[in-house]
Amino acid sequence: MAKFLSIPVTNEQKQLVSADGVILLEQASTSTVTITYASAKVVTVTHAASAAGSEEVRDYLQDSIVFAQQQPWHQVKYECDALPQAVSGIAVA
Repeated sequence: MAKFLSIPVTNEQKQLVSADGVILLEQASTSTVTITYASAKVVTVTHAASAAGSEEVRDYLQDSIVFAQQQPWHQVKYECDALPQAVSGIAVA
């Protein structure tokens, strides 16, 4: 069963991001995390700025993916309500 992260986005509804097929999570800058999939798709999560060198948002998303994958098959969505920084946008390339 497919698994998803439900991420709250400022001034929008929650957005679903796949937790399947992830090969790399990277804190690309102080305000973006990229999620790269085996399919070569890249999701960019833009968030409020973190301190230089901080990977708190990446770590939170990585832990959330692991947690989501450990859930029973019928629990397909993991709520990411405790993100350390507010998310302002999610883009897929």
